[in-house]
Amino acid sequence: MSTAPPDGSASLPGGPTPPPGGALVRRLGLADAVVIGLSSMLGAGVFVVFAPAARAAGTGLLLGLVLAAVVAYANATSTAQLAAAYPRSGGAYTYGRERLGPVWGFVAGWGFVTGKVASCAVMATTVALALVPDAWQRPVAAAVVVLLVAVNLRGVTRTVGVARVLLVGVLLVLGVLVVTGWRGADAGRLDLGTSTDAGLTGIAQAAALLFFAFAGYARVASLGEEVRDPRRTIPHAVAISLAGAVVIYALVAVTALAVLGPDRLAASVVPLVDVAQQTAPALVPFVRVAAVAASLGALLALLAGLGRTALAMARGGDLPAALAVVDDRHSVPARAEATLGLVVVVLVLTVDLTGVLGFSSFGVLVYYAVANAAALTQTGADRRTPRALQVLGLVGCLGLVASLPPRVILSGLAVMAVGLLGRSLAGRARRRRSDA
Repeated sequence: MSTAPPDGSASLPGGPTPPPGGALVRRLGLADAVVIGLSSMLGAGVFVVFAPAARAAGTGLLLGLVLAAVVAYANATSTAQLAAAYPRSGGAYTYGRERLGPVWGFVAGWGFVTGKVASCAVMATTVALALVPDAWQRPVAAAVVVLLVAVNLRGVTRTVGVARVLLVGVLLVLGVLVVTGWRGADAGRLDLGTSTDAGLTGIAQAAALLFFAFAGYARVASLGEEVRDPRRTIPHAVAISLAGAVVIYALVAVTALAVLGPDRLAASVVPLVDVAQQTAPALVPFVRVAAVAASLGALLALLAGLGRTALAMARGGDLPAALAVVDDRHSVPARAEATLGLVVVVLVLTVDLTGVLGFSSFGVLVYYAVANAAALTQTGADRRTPRALQVLGLVGCLGLVASLPPRVILSGLAVMAVGLLGRSLAGRARRRRSDA
């Protein structure tokens, strides 16, 4: 087992030598990190999220997209600022522990792991839904998870290589769809004057949905221990991938509204398939394949990020220490990834996943709220952006949480309470054993 980080990261502030579980290897450059970020953000969401956003806000979903992008930008700058100072695995879990204390780190990590495990199950089920009849969907979804975990276990460069191929295909299809979509477009359907009927609540709900759909830029930070020159690479990768995703979502949203109008868009199941059906029917099978590819790319990156967050939590004593082992041959947190993959497989085989995306939104918003609060405490050379951005990000996250349905908020708080109680009981048990 390797115990010292490669490329001198032990000398970086916030980059001490990891514990005896072993260190990850810094193999990712800027282009690799951008691929991970974009793949995370251009998942199934870009193909389906505009329908529920239109139901919430009509044409006001465009205002919701602007609001989501502003909050995401504030969060991204906080994430980049923290990642430059703490270039290790774990994302906001690590930042919360370092800047706010172990409990807040746990809150961020637990929200991310529980919410994103559920999200992985939904993504895998979505892929199966597009490929096979109902009777086969659960076993095929489980097989998809096993396949992608196997890819991740081969090393982070293999993960990036597969993600790059999937991303290129998705971008090509989306580009062609936007260009051809304007054949049947009507700019009059974009009248934002009608969005006043939805009110601020509807626009905020649309923003929460859209924020969740393209909030994958933190995946870059969660892989921070595997990025070369992290102080420079991570902030640039976060900024580039977020800017690219916002532009793509905006182009697709405007196209879908202009082709279908707010009412048809709100009633659609897979809006981009309907856009293709109306403007270029020959594109329909390509859009369906691209939706599957996007889901696979996002799921691949998300499973990798989950494994690194679980690795960090195990190193910090908040998950079993057995998960803190790094495989020597491929330099991956193999036990953490395999364990979380098994949890996702169990979920897709046994649980009704209806409505779980709302809970995932709660978890990811809590995760970013902790990141903003942690960045707010940074001073001196570690501070790269105005504090006003962190305040904006924190207030934005809490506001979007408040806009979620009450049952979602209550379920999120209940899961958080269970995690904190379990952490407290496990800590007491460890102290009793050490005193014995």
